[in-house]
Amino acid sequence: MQTTATASSQPRSLMTRGMRLYAAGVALLDKAQPVFALLLRFYVARVFITSGMIKLGNWAGTLGLFQNEYHVPLLPPVLAAYLGTAAEVGLPVFLALGLGTRAAAFALFVFNIVAATSYPDLSPAGLKDHILWGTMLLVTLFYGPGKFALDELIKRRYGAHQN
Repeated sequence: MQTTATASSQPRSLMTRGMRLYAAGVALLDKAQPVFALLLRFYVARVFITSGMIKLGNWAGTLGLFQNEYHVPLLPPVLAAYLGTAAEVGLPVFLALGLGTRAAAFALFVFNIVAATSYPDLSPAGLKDHILWGTMLLVTLFYGPGKFALDELIKRRYGAHQN
C-alpha cells in the first residue's frame, strides 16, 4: 500500500514543483516588465531621433530627398520634409520620457508606415527594420509605457485609479 501512495504522490509533487517554478519565473518576468518597457521605448526613440538629427544636419540634402526620392502622398515635398523631420525629432522625446506615450507611439507608428511606403527603393532589410519598429511601437501602444514613465507618475498623482 505504501508503494502505491508514494508512486501516485510523486508525479503530483513533481507537477506541483514544476508549477511553482513556472509561477516564480512569471513573477520574475513581471518584475522586469517596467525595465523592458523602458528599454523598448528608448530603443525605438533612438532610431527615429537619430534619423531626424541626420536630416537636420543636412537640410539641403533632406529637401532634395523629399523632392526627388521620397514620395509622401498628399503633401508637397517641402512640407513633408518639415513635418517628417519634426516628427522624427519631437515624438521620440515624448516616447522616451513616457509622456503622452500611447499617442506618441501611435503617431510614430503611422509615420513609420508613411516612411516605409514613401520610399520606393526600400530594400528588403530596410522593410524588415520598419516592421520591427512598427511592432515595437504597437507593443507600447497596446501595453502602455510601463511604470518608469511620466504618464504613470501623472496617473498616480492626478487620477485614473483602477479598482
